[in-house]
Amino acid sequence: MKWEAKPLTHKKEQRIAVFFEKNSLLTERIKKMEGARWSQSLKAWHLPDTEQNRILFKITPLALRLPSEEGVVQIARFKQWLRSKRYSENTINTYSDALKSFLVFYKEKNVRDITNEDVIIYNNEYILKNNLSSSYQNQIVNAIKLFFSTILNTKIEIDKIHRPKNAKSLPNVLSKEEVKRILESLTNSKHRMMLSLIYSCGLRCGELLALKPNHIDSQRNIVLIKSAKGKKDRIVPLSLKILEMLREYYKSYKPEVFLFEGQIKGKAYDARSLQQVLKQAILKAGITKPVTLHWLRHSYATHLLESGTDLRYIQELLGHSSSKTTEIYTHVSTKSIQKIKSPFDDL
Repeated sequence: MKWEAKPLTHKKEQRIAVFFEKNSLLTERIKKMEGARWSQSLKAWHLPDTEQNRILFKITPLALRLPSEEGVVQIARFKQWLRSKRYSENTINTYSDALKSFLVFYKEKNVRDITNEDVIIYNNEYILKNNLSSSYQNQIVNAIKLFFSTILNTKIEIDKIHRPKNAKSLPNVLSKEEVKRILESLTNSKHRMMLSLIYSCGLRCGELLALKPNHIDSQRNIVLIKSAKGKKDRIVPLSLKILEMLREYYKSYKPEVFLFEGQIKGKAYDARSLQQVLKQAILKAGITKPVTLHWLRHSYATHLLESGTDLRYIQELLGHSSSKTTEIYTHVSTKSIQKIKSPFDDL
């Protein structure tokens, strides 16, 4: 069973990310470890960066994992450039950690002398040899291309750096009945409101938690999503049933800054706490699937498609830059598939 563990900074915390191809046994083992969390952006499980976890995952001491002095300087320059372009801190950390992994591999080589052939060697001798995931390889390629195209004039030909083929994995989707069971299992009105809003508007978790009361336009029945992924604003329609629920919620909780606040007034609700809310809800609902908050967004898109909504509108509602991203929902929609008659029925 091959895996790769590496220390990194994730959401301002020192963590250890564990990358591996899909493996249910390893997933279950990591899920039971203290402080283990799944990251959608990293496509990996991550744990607290403790000495115990470093020993457990056989991580080389940090001092031995540094690139050359020149590499350290170049990574600092890269971070500075990313910040000047207003990339999010999560993206900055992801890209700089990915570049660091590459430059550690070529610690003895002058950064300016690195060529396309070196990238191929790295992919074969490190990524493939250690059976690391294609998503991790893609992160490295993204970082390399951006770094060498913006920071250095080198022997690398940017356009010739190839990406790994993406795995054709399908989004996880719940039935309408399963969504209903999850929402009805919640007795806390705030918790039900939050999960209902994610499903009814197809929101990402971060988008929900960034909402403020003035982002709800009850006159036009829309929700304004500000600075979502890619720093894009968008609007989504607001269900009249959800609007009534929001009015009752607002009367009860009277949020001050964010629409959904934690125990401290004025501070946004914690994403990890919301994931725990969902975890308890699926247990109560008797659902055994490993449901995450993002499943509700996938389910929203699929249910819209099955009810006849045009794919172009779904793309706008989800905030996808490319229609190809949205088209994946056509592969999980069962509306047309269920109409196909099996030849077995004619035997």
